[in-house]
Amino acid sequence: MSAHRIYFGENLTILRSLPSESVELIYIDPPFNTGKTQARTQIKTGRNENGNRTGFGGQRYDTVKIGSHSYADLFDNYLAFLEPRLVEARRLLTPNGSMYFHIDYREVHYCKVLLDGIFGRESFLNEIIWAYDYGARTRKKWPPKHDNILWYAKNPADYIYNIDDIDRIPYMAPGLVGPEKAARGKLPTDTWWHTIVPTNSREKTGYPTQKPLGILRRIIRASSNTGGTVLDFFAGSGTTGAACLELGRNFILIDDNPQSMDVMRDRFKNAPDIEWVA
Repeated sequence: MSAHRIYFGENLTILRSLPSESVELIYIDPPFNTGKTQARTQIKTGRNENGNRTGFGGQRYDTVKIGSHSYADLFDNYLAFLEPRLVEARRLLTPNGSMYFHIDYREVHYCKVLLDGIFGRESFLNEIIWAYDYGARTRKKWPPKHDNILWYAKNPADYIYNIDDIDRIPYMAPGLVGPEKAARGKLPTDTWWHTIVPTNSREKTGYPTQKPLGILRRIIRASSNTGGTVLDFFAGSGTTGAACLELGRNFILIDDNPQSMDVMRDRFKNAPDIEWVA
């Protein structure tokens, strides 16, 4: 069996087929139940004197739509949808494994109550705030510019946390801590400032709600070991798998969206040793 597997299908059925205590880390970014269709349109631009838009320096460009990706983000009973999948997630974790559950401010309070019931309140370790500053700003309320990531350990007395492997961030006042500490940087707190995936970034896939590699790298370094297995059963664009390939972890990705499969096949076209399971 390959070290890396990508399943196309309904995730609950696939989760029930996997062996207990077989993954060190689970990261999931389930649909946020916004009631909207999440969509992204991919475009390509090229220099053309008779183009349909003006760019830097007055140059004219053509803009051509080359594709789009979308999925419906609405469930009649969101928590009832999540609960059996989270029960399976806990079963699949190794005794020292943990799960990161990525959600937004609209659903996080309800989801934490559900997770407390499945994992136990004592297994809750952190609520991580991923803060970003990008896009439009509403004038009707404080503009929401963060996501919530809930971290649970299967056993709160014994879980993987590789503090020495975590990427460090700059001190805000490096002159106050001395050159040695300033050069090393400081550990992140539970508030992570990180941009979303920029439109012109090399890692941009065009998949809606794609999460940045930097967030997944930090989670995977901290909460799994080299050679361990990481599971993402709302795989989307496959960012979890991309980070695992960089960091020497095995991965299992699951999604039932054909567009997700198309994006991941393109993203991993040069990656060796991936088993695709339909």
